[in-house]
Amino acid sequence: MTDIFLYDTASRSRRRFVPANRERVTMYVCGPTVYGPAHIGNFRPAVVFDVLFRLLREAYGADHVAYARNFTDVDDKINAAAASEGVDISVITDRFTKIYHADSDALGIMRPTFEPTATGHMAEMIAMISGLIEAGHAYEAEGHVLFSVKSYEAYGRLSGRSLDEMIAGARVEVAPYKKDAADFVLWKPSKPGEPVWEAPFGAGRPGWHIECSAMIAKTLGETIDIHGGGIDLVFPHHENEVAQSACAHGKPLANYWLHNGFLSMDTEKMSKSLGNVIRPSELIARGIRGEVIRYGLLTGHYRAPLDWNDKLIEQSRKALDRLYGVLRRLGDVEAADVPVPASVLEALGDDINTPKAFAAVFEILARANKAASPEEKSTAKGELLAAGRVLGFPREEPDSWFGLDSIDADRRAEIDALLNERQAARVAKDFAKADLLRAQIDLMGILVDDTPEGPVWRMKAIEEA
Repeated sequence: MTDIFLYDTASRSRRRFVPANRERVTMYVCGPTVYGPAHIGNFRPAVVFDVLFRLLREAYGADHVAYARNFTDVDDKINAAAASEGVDISVITDRFTKIYHADSDALGIMRPTFEPTATGHMAEMIAMISGLIEAGHAYEAEGHVLFSVKSYEAYGRLSGRSLDEMIAGARVEVAPYKKDAADFVLWKPSKPGEPVWEAPFGAGRPGWHIECSAMIAKTLGETIDIHGGGIDLVFPHHENEVAQSACAHGKPLANYWLHNGFLSMDTEKMSKSLGNVIRPSELIARGIRGEVIRYGLLTGHYRAPLDWNDKLIEQSRKALDRLYGVLRRLGDVEAADVPVPASVLEALGDDINTPKAFAAVFEILARANKAASPEEKSTAKGELLAAGRVLGFPREEPDSWFGLDSIDADRRAEIDALLNERQAARVAKDFAKADLLRAQIDLMGILVDDTPEGPVWRMKAIEEA
């Protein structure tokens, strides 16, 4: 297994990944707040860190990687949604957790080792807050408990901002009970009708930041190898996590910090507040497969911004058509049992460089397409499928991908023969014959795409026929 290098936000450098314990490699990624359905921008970190999860499992063994991604299931927006329907918050959170899982499954995202919930870790949060109060890092004020930012000298190191810059740049709640404007809430009183938990410092509910710290400590440990999330979480969420966890445990929260870039929609940042969001299920309802969405989300380097548009979707579909087209041509070949190709592992070990990994896959595709001997074909097919273990595709049978399940073998053979004849005409530069054959194929209701590896075909949709 090649070395893994990751860009660490905290040190602002590319670092070789060395887990604290090779027998239990730990990673935590901030998950969704389940008050509504997640959009594809929310799924960018889920897909990116799914690839890293797969890579770590390949490097250290599936049983030696512990990955936690949480569900925030108590929140102002969740409370508002529950109040509007007159139901308990669990009705809202259960509904949207199921939708999140369904969308994740469609995108080929593996379930993490742990999926902790905030409401399932109230005892841990209350204990952590009590410890911070006792150590002088937090204080009670008018039913609230606040973290004293000035009690932690390293505050701001993760985001690289001074305290004055953070106060100026953040939407900090100005409240008379705060000792310092940057102090943040660990616990607050519940409003009438909202969920409430009993605590030594007063009945109420937790602030957002303390939830992740408590869930991390409980499921993975006080110091973990990797903490990930979107770039928008660096400040204040992750900065606050670092402060409260370090003060509670006397040690760093994470050894590596990874953050993915934003997803935009036709060059404008995707966000629910702007109303320019789209859900995976909406794309799938338009006939866009989950694998196409996954591929599209991985086409750019994870730390760079990525623009989501129809051109990207079409390019992603055509790329996967090329992969499935070669696999279909190798349908009768038994795949060799081979490891993930070194070129793919090296690319992903280079700070999860998925574009570079895709290039490596297409080099294997070209070799598979030119393979002459049964051994060469078997090896190439095995390498393509092994690469899929870390990239998350292909997940379908080629005939299913192209919608050929309902076509009998004789009909398929007839179409393949016509395509081969057309391809031979193209090679011979007999373009008139090639055009006639294409017209004949078109009348049969067949849609043909010419790829570098040869033509691939599928039945036309009813609206195309």
